[in-house]
Amino acid sequence: MPLNSSFLKHYKIPALLAITSALFYVSFAYDLVRTDYTKLIMLYSALFFLFYKIIKITKHNIKFLTWIAFGFRTIFILAIPNLSQDFYRFIWDGRMILEGINPYLFTVEAFISNGEFPVSQAQELYARMGELNASHYTNYPPINQLCFVIAGLFAGKSILGSVIVMRLLIIAADFGTLFFGKKLLVKLNIPVYNIFWYILNPFIIIELTGNLHFEGVMIFFLVWSLYLLHSGKWKFAAVVFALSVSAKLIPLMFLPLFYQWFAKNKKTSQVLKTCEVSKIKLVGFYSIVGFSTILLFLPFYSSEFITNYAQTVALWFQNFEFNASLYYIAREIGYSFRGWNEIAVIGKIIPAIVILFVLIITFFRKNKTTIQLITAMLLVLSFYYFTATTVHPWYIATLLILSVFTKYIFPLVWSFVIVLSYLAYANSDNTENLWIIGLEYLVVYSVFIWEVFFKKTPKESVNVL
Repeated sequence: MPLNSSFLKHYKIPALLAITSALFYVSFAYDLVRTDYTKLIMLYSALFFLFYKIIKITKHNIKFLTWIAFGFRTIFILAIPNLSQDFYRFIWDGRMILEGINPYLFTVEAFISNGEFPVSQAQELYARMGELNASHYTNYPPINQLCFVIAGLFAGKSILGSVIVMRLLIIAADFGTLFFGKKLLVKLNIPVYNIFWYILNPFIIIELTGNLHFEGVMIFFLVWSLYLLHSGKWKFAAVVFALSVSAKLIPLMFLPLFYQWFAKNKKTSQVLKTCEVSKIKLVGFYSIVGFSTILLFLPFYSSEFITNYAQTVALWFQNFEFNASLYYIAREIGYSFRGWNEIAVIGKIIPAIVILFVLIITFFRKNKTTIQLITAMLLVLSFYYFTATTVHPWYIATLLILSVFTKYIFPLVWSFVIVLSYLAYANSDNTENLWIIGLEYLVVYSVFIWEVFFKKTPKESVNVL
């Protein structure tokens, strides 16, 4: 009887939870439209509950957690993303490059309006990617474009084929994140199962594998770079960090935070003996990151590229609004005083405020150890998203992976309540319900404020739920 009871506890219950999760993932991948918000919320909530229970019950069975994490991902292999249409633009960009056309120099609309169809399935891709994607220049960096090209090479005339190729690339990146994440956790004396708060999280599986957002590729290179940096291989870490920047630009925000790690890290000073040599390493790290990033962008370089890319990036600060928090409050204040939307003005102020906050964290907070450095990254990125005009759900993935190595759980909470932002698609004009957005951020800010200002934890401790 004890043996059977033990078997039931350790194998049958987790297996039952995993099978139930798999069935819910099948429904999510193949039988859900994003306007069906009731089904969306119910499925997501159920998956999140099951995910939490699976980790709590089997947190020390790393092999089991790994198998089901990637088993869940395989469920999505043949599914067309149902919560995002960005992937149609991904396919377009990759096929453009294979035709010898620089995707940074032309909008999709410019071709279609002139009756030109430069890539296979051009009309279908244009019709499905949406006006926003079609009317603006691409803003996806070179490593992203490489993934799009690979999809074009293997499936140049099939949308589903391209989806499968891109999905396999994202799943491969998740394997890399799991591999180096586990190794870094071991070096930091943090429980290895912490990585599954990211890898097994329904939010990550749905947004990255399911909806084909390439934050997963950026995160893989970021985690790999942090592991190399902690291991003392700073030159290699700089090259890999540049790859992360060239997948998504977000890691550029972290560059100032390395100052203390190089200049004041006790381990470094013991080895190199002099502060001057440490500063040379810091300059060397920045130089390698800068040179490698420029090298990756070089194949696309032209004067028009710089203009178009800067213009597109600026749009995210001065034109687009989605799932914001502090910005929406500032916008309402602007309405009350000026009578119109002040996004153009506020959008110019936000980057300055973020830069000031980054500098404060860089010089006035201890960032000497790897855990302190990652925590600083988490705080800086959180501040940016708290002030941003646009916070798409998949943006939170970076916060979630950073939190795995820290004492904070608010990104994990956010990865659950972020699903509320999809309720904007429940109506025909995709307008947001600010009460729903307010509920999302009430939960997030409550946990954040409690953890940062009130919760008492030992220095450099890490939360393990």
